[in-house]
Order: sequence, then structure tokens, then C-alpha cells
Amino acid sequence: MSTIRLHRTTTLTPERYIAALTDFGPDRSHVFSNSADEYLELHHLGPTRADVTEGSRGIWERLHYDWSNPNRVVLTTIDPMCGAARRATPTISRGGATG
Repeated sequence: MSTIRLHRTTTLTPERYIAALTDFGPDRSHVFSNSADEYLELHHLGPTRADVTEGSRGIWERLHYDWSNPNRVVLTTIDPMCGAARRATPTISRGGATG
């Protein structure tokens, strides 16, 4: 399995970043352009976990979100439209968020 590390600096507070990442409302595409509203299907939403199908432009995947740790959100692909399953862990670090 390959590891790809991406770093992004944001002015969002860690709380605001987590709130945006775990908001599965109808305007999600305004924040995350690769999550078109017409592809968004919320299968389960709990206090610290969600199962969601999302995507855009004919590509989608079903993801399990886990934000039980306040410093990171773990996204695990349950059902990829194409390709292999993957796992992403956006982690909050001092001074901002990374993804």
C-alpha cells in the first residue's frame, strides 16, 4: 500500500475544520468541490461517525468517517466506484489543519 502525504495550511480553527469535514448537508459541494450534492447519500450519522456515499462527475465512493478523536478524522473507503480501497486521515496540528 502506498502512502501519500498532502499538507495544506488553512486559517480555519481546528473546530471549524472538523465541523466542515463532518457536515453532510446539502451545501457540502460549496466547501468540497469533489462532493456534488446530487451524489451525496447519508447512510448513517452518529455523534462521532458517519457512513456516506459521495463523489462527482461520475466517480463516487462510500466512506466511513470517524471523528471520535478530536484531533483527526479518519476516512476509510468502504465501497470504491473504481480502484482499490484507501484510507485518509486528516489530522489537526498546531497552527491549523492538514489533510
